Amino acid sequence: MRISGNQLTQKYTGVNYSPRRAETRQASDLEFKRFSLEDMPVIRKYMDYNEGRTCDYTLGGIFMWVDYFDYEYCITDNTLFIKGISENHPGMVAFSLPLGELPLKDSIKLILDYCKAHNIRPAFSAIPTAKAKEIAEMFGGKLEALEGWSDYLYDAHSLATLQGKAYSKKRNHVNRFIADNPDYRFEMITDANLDEALAFFETVDLDEKEDKNMASYELEQCKEVMRNLDKYLFDGAILRGQDGKICALTLGEVVGDTLFVHVEKMNHDVSGAGEAINKMFASEMMIRNGAISYINREEDMNDSGLRFAKESYHPVALLDKSNILF
Repeated sequence: MRISGNQLTQKYTGVNYSPRRAETRQASDLEFKRFSLEDMPVIRKYMDYNEGRTCDYTLGGIFMWVDYFDYEYCITDNTLFIKGISENHPGMVAFSLPLGELPLKDSIKLILDYCKAHNIRPAFSAIPTAKAKEIAEMFGGKLEALEGWSDYLYDAHSLATLQGKAYSKKRNHVNRFIADNPDYRFEMITDANLDEALAFFETVDLDEKEDKNMASYELEQCKEVMRNLDKYLFDGAILRGQDGKICALTLGEVVGDTLFVHVEKMNHDVSGAGEAINKMFASEMMIRNGAISYINREEDMNDSGLRFAKESYHPVALLDKSNILF
């Protein structure tokens, strides 16, 4: 099921909105600079202005892909602007959805004026489709569906329990893992196991990935996140098999009512390790944070293996995204 503009794509953010007019703002007010880890506390507060549940407006969705998409940012009138390149048009400058106090019409106009002043073809990338339609109607842009970049959204309780006939195969995989590994251990990542968790990434096999360049970049970013986990403030977990070695690892970020699973790696030679850590992490995170209602397991990026795996968990929605070209 694809959902773009109904209630399921909207979440309560807790932000007290008081939009301001950008009456005196000009394109010259947008001065972009590179992201750095030290910017995280500043950037984090703008994530609460995201009205949807797509992963692009999370710390992981931004900072893990800063170099890949050449992200830069600017804050004007308590509104975050992000400039980078398009997901599916290499080299094309594209902007993200502005987040903050400025009304959407004013913030988009600032970007269009900036593009005109700098001789840039205006383009927006990975905008939630419902919001993209709103922008296109305001300014006459052309919508372009972003294939392969829809987020898979799941009911958190379903992934935490695997109850029901639809999840019988998943339960069987988890039970197989437990039967093969009666002394398994599920652990949240702490200072005590952090180095061991980081070392686990050296064992990850990329041979099955269809886009090895992107997979290699993503793996290196996973290591970088682990080295700076105190700044990212992600929750993470590891799963140990019968031999005591780590056979699966995951990292997630909670924004509002949604857990975003940014990282999930497993040893495919250990039957059921992936299904087991998926279920156990979802269950543990719901216990730790009662506000979690949904789990976003992000895009398949046109990888057929990823698509099959994500579809097998029965998403409640695919959160479609679009580009806007002018």
